[in-house]
Formats: sequence, C-alpha cells, structure tokens
Amino acid sequence: MNEALTLLSFGPNGWGDELAEGLWLTIRLALTTLPIGLILGFLIALAKQSDEPWLRRAANIYTTVFRGVPELVTLFVIYYGGQTLLQTVLGYFTNTYIEVSGFAAGVVALSVVFSAFSSEVFLSAFRGIPLGQYEGAQALGLSRFQTMGKIIAPQLVRLALPGLSNLWLILLKDTALVSVIALDDLLRKTSVAVGNTKEPFLFYMAACLIYFVLSLSSSALLTQLDKRANRGLTR
Repeated sequence: MNEALTLLSFGPNGWGDELAEGLWLTIRLALTTLPIGLILGFLIALAKQSDEPWLRRAANIYTTVFRGVPELVTLFVIYYGGQTLLQTVLGYFTNTYIEVSGFAAGVVALSVVFSAFSSEVFLSAFRGIPLGQYEGAQALGLSRFQTMGKIIAPQLVRLALPGLSNLWLILLKDTALVSVIALDDLLRKTSVAVGNTKEPFLFYMAACLIYFVLSLSSSALLTQLDKRANRGLTR
C-alpha cells in the first residue's frame, strides 16, 4: 500500500505530476472541442432544415460520413492527411515545412465527430418546437434573428440539453484516442508510467478513477443546468 501511494505521489519519486499534466491536457482538449462541435452541429442542423436541397444534401452527407467512420480512423486521416494536404498547398508558395500539432489535429477530429452527432440532437430539438412558435413570432413582427434568439433558442437548449449531456460524457472518454498520435494526454501519461514501473493495474485503475470523477462531476453540473433550463415548467 505504501509503495502504491509513493508511485502515485507528487514529486521525484512518484508519477502524480505526470498524471496531472495528462489530465490537464485532456480537460483542455475536451473544453476546446466542445464549443467548436456545438457551433458546427447547430449550423449543420440549420442546414438540414434549409429550403435549399443542395444544402440539406451536403449536411446529410457530412453527418453520414462522420457518424459512420470510427473516431480513430477520422483522427488518423485528419492528422496524417491534414499534414500532407498542408505541405502540398504550401509547396506552391514556399519550401518551409510546417508540422501539424497533435493537439490541433485532435481538436479538429473530435470536433467534426461531435458536430455530426450533436447536429442530430439539435435537429430533434428543432422538430420538438411547435410551428406555432414561429408563426406567433412572425405575427409579432420579429425578425428571424430575434425569433431565434428570444423564442427558439431558450426552448432549444431545454430540449437538446439531455442529448448534448450524453455527447459530452462520450467526448470526455474519446479524448483518450489522441494518445495514439503521441499527444501527452492522461492515457498516454498513464501508459508511460506503466512502462517505467511495470505496475499496469495500479496506474490504469488510477486513470479509470480519474475519468470516473470527471464524468461524475460533469453529470452533477449538467443536472443543475438541466434543472435551470426547465425551471418554471409544470409536470
């Protein structure tokens, strides 16, 4: 027991510092991905409701592709393919070599996957709002922007929040995928610790506990947000 505590402690004799660094990168990766994925998902949901057939078709193709392809494959394609594409484009202008960072590739890959799934959540929420809400706003002389901001968006948040909460918890776990592109997230730091100490059970259980605490904290916060979004409603 004392040996386990020593290995997990902070300082020169333990791996607590390294695990904390990996945890911080995991949190930053998830928090950076979240707003990008939400904005893209919202825009894609709007495109799916557009009167333009080509816009609806493009949005459906986007969601079909990124919901159907495994997240790990998407990560590899963006990390290695993005590097190749960037160098090809830059080759026409300069011979300078620019390397795509693993963090940027991870954010892009997780964002496109998150946006594909979140767009379906937003689309279902849009369909849950009666058409009379739009007609009433039009009768009051509200513009489309005012209708969206004052009438539709508050209801949209309430309807979409449960689904988006589940996607956030999935995103927290999916951040572990970036370890395969040598990004020093929590899982990679854990693997390094295991390789040096030969204590796989101890460190992987510690990583499981950390992910569990993250999920538990997120669930508690999301529950409070859900209560706030549904305040004033009668059952």
